[in-house]
Amino acid sequence: MKFVGQLLGQHLQRYPRMELPDIYKLLHQSALGPGHAVDDPDAARARLQAEAASVGAGPDDPIADPISPDGRLARIHLRPYLDAGHILDLLADAFIRTAQTYPGAADKLVKFCGCLGDLAGAGSIPFPQDEVERYFQSIADQGYPAVHHSDNYREAYRPAYRVVALDLLPALHRI
Repeated sequence: MKFVGQLLGQHLQRYPRMELPDIYKLLHQSALGPGHAVDDPDAARARLQAEAASVGAGPDDPIADPISPDGRLARIHLRPYLDAGHILDLLADAFIRTAQTYPGAADKLVKFCGCLGDLAGAGSIPFPQDEVERYFQSIADQGYPAVHHSDNYREAYRPAYRVVALDLLPALHRI
């Protein structure tokens, strides 16, 4: 699938220490949005405020990092978002609303994951094909759960973002 290859190519270039869980997390977010992350909107808002207060230094991420085939869903990286003077409450509102309304598609996630063995076999991702196929078979056997970033990724990149429908943040819609 061309979209998955392009998305992973961009992310692996920017984040070369990505591991298979990080790839899966990206595809999970792309297909399903952030719905799993907002059981309680007040708690989600409080987590975002706490994270923003302690975000610290990190990589030079873009503010908006589109992750869906149509470009309408993006990771909004906190550091550049806050550095540009954007309002945290607007991001919280957009994140919560995205979680409540984004039409996630489990079949899309299955398709995205299904092409990874071929990408590995073609050398498009830096993992052995058999390792990729074993990992994603395990994920399928578990019912495609949400996962955390790998320790390696967290240590290297200190990820701090929220997955948001860009049309809910008009000031960023054109970024």
